[in-house]
Amino acid sequence: MSDHDSSYKLLFSHADMVQDLLEGFVKEKWVGQLDFSTLEKVSGSFVTDDLRDREDDVIWRVRWGREWLFVYLLLEFQSTVDWIMSVRIATYVMLLYQDLVKSGMVKRQDRLPAILPVVLYNGKRPWNSALDVAELIRSIPGGLDHYRPRVRYLLIDLVRYHDTQSTAKHNLVMALCQLEKSKTVEDIHKVVKQLIAWLQTPEQSSLRRAFTVMLGRVLLPKKMPGQTVPELNDLQEVDTMLAETVQEWTKEWQAQGWSKGLQEGLQEGLQEGLQEGLQKGLQKGLQEGKAALLLRLIQRRFGSLTEARIHQVQTASLETLELWGDQILEAKTLDEIFLDPE
Repeated sequence: MSDHDSSYKLLFSHADMVQDLLEGFVKEKWVGQLDFSTLEKVSGSFVTDDLRDREDDVIWRVRWGREWLFVYLLLEFQSTVDWIMSVRIATYVMLLYQDLVKSGMVKRQDRLPAILPVVLYNGKRPWNSALDVAELIRSIPGGLDHYRPRVRYLLIDLVRYHDTQSTAKHNLVMALCQLEKSKTVEDIHKVVKQLIAWLQTPEQSSLRRAFTVMLGRVLLPKKMPGQTVPELNDLQEVDTMLAETVQEWTKEWQAQGWSKGLQEGLQEGLQEGLQEGLQKGLQKGLQEGKAALLLRLIQRRFGSLTEARIHQVQTASLETLELWGDQILEAKTLDEIFLDPE
């Protein structure tokens, strides 16, 4: 199992994650009738080798009135969309029913419990595979359609899920979506601070550790290529590491900007062969170098810029660029960088 798969399995082995998944992402009334105090992970001893081979998946159950609801979490981390996913889901659901009967969890006189299959997907391409196995089976007129099997699954696309689709606040799975969608270190840092605020009780120490493992071994290496990520043991260490990274990058880019400006200025000045040309070239080179590093830093923190913003930076004076360079260290939004000091 890859680090990605194992870290997500570790996260969804916590009841808080499963509760937030159901409450925040399943828009149906019956969710409000679930007794989340009864959430329990289904032991591997209840499933046969056919299902146990699905080591990436997690199975939970929760009381729904007097009945049990089984939640089958299929953790999918693949770069391509599986067009036959609904067939796989139907197979796993039927295998789980077989195992529930075989293990004695469902008696002869009982009806089979409800199963909610959930597919968590974080691939680059939008998911366009059928959500119900019936959609893959050719419809035949004349009454045969009654025999077409129907098994539907809930898809949660972690990368493309919008915050507005969930009304839940302090939702841990929504925080996971935000981490998957993050484009800058600042985006990640903001979510880490939220997680630190939400996960403070001793009972949540294991979940804090699970998020730390996911960040340190999976997300940060992916989002910060070329950057060495140290061994991290707690979310506070992640918070400190991200803050120091932003400061180090700022100093590095400032040094690169001054060096570029000096080189370009000397080259232009020497070509003109005059002191005036040297001064002019140096001034221009410094301005261009500072503008380039400021643009790079802004885009790292706040994402892509409009053409108007890029032009504003490229045509600003040295003094203005220095002011904006100081303000970016404290700015919480893009607009705060460009505010005039009072």
